[in-house]
Amino acid sequence: YNTMKKFLYLLVPVILAASCGPRDGSYTFYICSTNDVHGRYFDSLYVGTGISGSLLAVSSAVDSIRNAAGPENVILIDAGDCVQGDNASYYYNYVDTVSPHLYARMVSYMGYDAVVVGNHDIEAGHPVYDRLRKELPCPFLAANALKVRPDGSVSGRPYFQDYLIQTRNGIRIAIIGFTNPNIKNWLSPDLWSGMEFVSLIPYVQEYVDRVRKKEKPDIVIVAAHTGTGQGLDPEQIEAVRTSGAATGEPLYENQGLALFQTLEGVDFVICAHDHSPAVFETDSVCLINSGSHCRNLGVGRIDLEVKNGKVAAKSCSASLVPVRKEKADTAMRSYFRKDYEAVKAFTVRPVGNLDVPFVTRDSYTGMCPYIDFIHTVSLGCSPAQISFAAPLTYDGKIEPGTLVYNDLFKIYPYENQLFVVRMTGKEIKDYLEYSYGQWVNTVSGRPGEHLLKIRNRADARTGSPSWSFEGRAYNFDSAAGIVYSVDVTKPQGERISITSLASGEPFSEDSTYCVAMTSYRASGGGGLMREGAGIDTDRIDERVVARYPEIRNLIYDAVRNAGTLTESNTGDVSLLGSWKFVPERLAGPMLEKDMALVFGE
Repeated sequence: YNTMKKFLYLLVPVILAASCGPRDGSYTFYICSTNDVHGRYFDSLYVGTGISGSLLAVSSAVDSIRNAAGPENVILIDAGDCVQGDNASYYYNYVDTVSPHLYARMVSYMGYDAVVVGNHDIEAGHPVYDRLRKELPCPFLAANALKVRPDGSVSGRPYFQDYLIQTRNGIRIAIIGFTNPNIKNWLSPDLWSGMEFVSLIPYVQEYVDRVRKKEKPDIVIVAAHTGTGQGLDPEQIEAVRTSGAATGEPLYENQGLALFQTLEGVDFVICAHDHSPAVFETDSVCLINSGSHCRNLGVGRIDLEVKNGKVAAKSCSASLVPVRKEKADTAMRSYFRKDYEAVKAFTVRPVGNLDVPFVTRDSYTGMCPYIDFIHTVSLGCSPAQISFAAPLTYDGKIEPGTLVYNDLFKIYPYENQLFVVRMTGKEIKDYLEYSYGQWVNTVSGRPGEHLLKIRNRADARTGSPSWSFEGRAYNFDSAAGIVYSVDVTKPQGERISITSLASGEPFSEDSTYCVAMTSYRASGGGGLMREGAGIDTDRIDERVVARYPEIRNLIYDAVRNAGTLTESNTGDVSLLGSWKFVPERLAGPMLEKDMALVFGE
């Protein structure tokens, strides 16, 4: 049955494409979308209980729409970040590199029509995404990732495929894909060698105009791996439409809503990247961001009226459909059972032992075994003297006991490399001022103040409070290798007081130090280097003195070498130094109250 189903999904559009054009009448198409899957292929994390979202559950949701509307009337698109974040993607990225990639085979099984390149797909490296370009049964799209010639000049031709045209019932549908233009500020240059990335505004409009002129599509879908963002004000919208550029720097990282506000000749904008579910719609254009990790399926509907062989009228709408884990595609689960078992066997193999609990939320209030261990690993990479690190799992806990490989994904979920970068003492202080400015307020102790930068996003239906950090926790860097304090009664720029190196040697703002940090941070991610330290990250190569492999691999080696992680080998103050919020009599109680609001305890 499933073999026949897949055959029909692929065959029907080909047969229909042979027709000369649409017959007069009414047509309805459904645009289904996923994004930021992050390796969530199976409905289990291989240890413990199941999870809410997976491609197995998405498959069932899409099939229900196909069964109701007819497979020829359904388009399925993924907007990027598909092969990073989970054990299954890691296994087929780096361990089993001989078998056809699991994601490519699942895309084939589910009948995806297009997949967009995300920044975390580029993070996986050339061997992975170049392999996917060959193995995916549908196009891997990124029209704004332009080829760079050996002499360094930009060719103007895309490295990946730029768009595709499908004909369904005589209706021509264009799907144009774009990746995040800010990739070089996320990743080290070797990961995106041979490419130059173009900002989406005004490039997308120019590309849409080109495709419309050449292909004469009836429906145009723009799928871009960019966050929804805050959009543009009226003055900026007018500037984009008249001159092609907005006043100021319009949300370079998150341009989805700006595209929705300004694009002409487009029916759907599918965006991604920020993991924030969103839908915006007018009668003529819709924006869909399904969030992340297969928790929702984005569903757009477009109705067309054809008269005299041409589209005379059309309207569109959009919604998010929660994916139900209990409705997972059981046939798909059975089909990929051997792959699941291979990943599970890799995932649950022991790598060492843990004597102290690793609680990631403790990183927001001071030093703790979890973040101390990451700093310890970083400082073990010569010639690092100082380390910057942030909690990359928002709220995770690993109890003492046997550590299996799966636990390493809780400790460090991303494939960042470790860089050692030269920085002056003043740049280090300014960096830390900027970092703590993202998660700490200036307080006096008055009632109602919050030390942590948190906000209440009350449930619109029930009014129940829902507290969360204003910023992204993965940008809340602390430092090790120095002794310092953070005075919460002082404004940003005056909070950080560095007294010495961990060794007791004096710290000087005029001296130069070697600082360990992620490739993401060194390349500009989070703005801490550029906005905080004032460093031009476009020229970061001039400061990099050492490059190490992926940090999770360094963590693996550290666990294997230690055998057992203890308080002494994860929290050596002679290596790490120390830091704390001051005055402690004020900061301690306020931190306790804010953490209780955010985490409900």
